[in-house]
Amino acid sequence: MIAESLFNALANKQAIPPLSETFPSLTVEDAYRIQKHLADLHQVRGRRIIGQKIGLTSEGIQQQLGVYEPDFGVIFTGSSFENGSIIAASEMIAPRIEAEIAFVLDKDLMGPGITSGDVLASTKAVLPSFELIDSRIQDWKIKIVDTVADNGSHWGMVLGSAMARPDRMDLRNIGLVLEKDGKVIDTAAGAAVLGHPARSVAWLANKLSEWGESLKAGQIILSGSFTKAFDLLPGHYKATFGEGLSSVEVYVK
Repeated sequence: MIAESLFNALANKQAIPPLSETFPSLTVEDAYRIQKHLADLHQVRGRRIIGQKIGLTSEGIQQQLGVYEPDFGVIFTGSSFENGSIIAASEMIAPRIEAEIAFVLDKDLMGPGITSGDVLASTKAVLPSFELIDSRIQDWKIKIVDTVADNGSHWGMVLGSAMARPDRMDLRNIGLVLEKDGKVIDTAAGAAVLGHPARSVAWLANKLSEWGESLKAGQIILSGSFTKAFDLLPGHYKATFGEGLSSVEVYVK
């Protein structure tokens, strides 16, 4: 029932009351089961899972949303956009944007015991990305169970055009400059993502092992936002990363 409500909220762009208020006994484990059912509903309708997203990895995001541990969700076909795409904010309810590093795996990763080194050794390439997040919960009044059940508040992603080898850069110290309409709105470094973006991916691999699941070769993994999330208002957004990782852009109307 809850998964169906979340699915319909996404389809109809109509938010529902916080699950944490409607179902106060809901646990994080319950929320992940709801997320799995929600993913099944998408797949029944022909949307294939192409990756995973990790959320709530930076101090800024955790403080903003009042939660204090990472979460994850899945990425489907139909929610990935090319660099420089034009996206309508009206397709979402209360959209926000985050700048992240995406990992593309060339080996499976199965926890427990996965380390950052294992992640880097299993990564084909990294590339700049935006995650577009949107809550199907009214007014972003979310607790951890709300965002977990709601597929980590995922809506879509924009991937940069240029890939890079992760072993040729220092992802912990890689810088980010985030701009809107040519004006810098934030800066950060990779260490904001659980101390290192690869550590975030390792966390996910180990977390998935609790359900007997793994990260698969070919998947795209959004490792988590460098900064707090910004409201997705009309305009041009650009995230430029250091270490030769280049940039990603999106136009919002």
